[in-house]
Amino acid sequence: MSDILGITFPIYAAVVIGYIVVRIGWFKPQDMGVLGQYVLNLALPALLFNAVAGRDLGEVLRPGYLLVMAVGGLATLIAAWLWFGATAPDRPRRALAVMGASCPNSGFVGYPVLLLVLPDLAGVILALNFLVENVLIIPICLILMDLAEGRAGVSPLRRAGHVLLGLLKRPMVIGLLLGLAVSASGLTIPAPVTRVMGMLAASAAALSLMVIGGALVGLPMKGNKTLAAQIAAAKLLLHPGMVALAALALPLLGLAALSEEMRLAAILSAAMPMFGIYTVLAQERGLGGAASIALLVATSAAFFSLSALLFWLT
Repeated sequence: MSDILGITFPIYAAVVIGYIVVRIGWFKPQDMGVLGQYVLNLALPALLFNAVAGRDLGEVLRPGYLLVMAVGGLATLIAAWLWFGATAPDRPRRALAVMGASCPNSGFVGYPVLLLVLPDLAGVILALNFLVENVLIIPICLILMDLAEGRAGVSPLRRAGHVLLGLLKRPMVIGLLLGLAVSASGLTIPAPVTRVMGMLAASAAALSLMVIGGALVGLPMKGNKTLAAQIAAAKLLLHPGMVALAALALPLLGLAALSEEMRLAAILSAAMPMFGIYTVLAQERGLGGAASIALLVATSAAFFSLSALLFWLT
């Protein structure tokens, strides 16, 4: 058990430090937004580039892992849609709950955890998770939210096209695509460039966790607490459960046989709390309270659920 705490304690110690430095006023809440932009726009793109560019393309693109994450994510979407169809008070909250259940925080929480558990694979796993989430899961969730609000004039396919086009402009996507291009070309990156990227990438893990903690300060705590608790439970239990089932069932069909390390990475990736912009997307639709409570509960409870999962899987 001490080995498990050796993984989860540093992760949540950094989150708590981020919360404390904002709570006591050393940093302002808006400072966390600036630091978060640094992580998203510089540190993580550099990390993705280095993780992909220095490897053979066949080592990076792992169809079996992508299939497991895609099937597990889609199964979570369907199960959550049915679950919250019975418990959510209206369609917008139902769509919000489905997004919370199926969109993990792979960059700010998942990567630091995997860096401690599977250090040699953490960067590649982040790239693979990023592909599945941003090309498949998040666009579907955004379309569901638009349909729930009855937005007319834009077809789901066109909406998906807008989302994917917007993704191509993000620094993380640019870093990933550049890394894939270098990997496919077989070019060797000059050592000074690799070192610069490595310096930026090294700052991602600790800073991202502090941003998560600082962002929890001042979240609106008035909302549907019952719904929020269900969203947190679905994220921490339903999503990894569905991915575990996909990792178990697909090889029986002759598909997606994963190594033990990749299976562990898939289940752990799905077990992360929901992504940080969840509350932002909710606030845009007037549902910030329930989303904030769900984020706080999931982030806090993940210390125990991740510790239990690591104890069970390792």
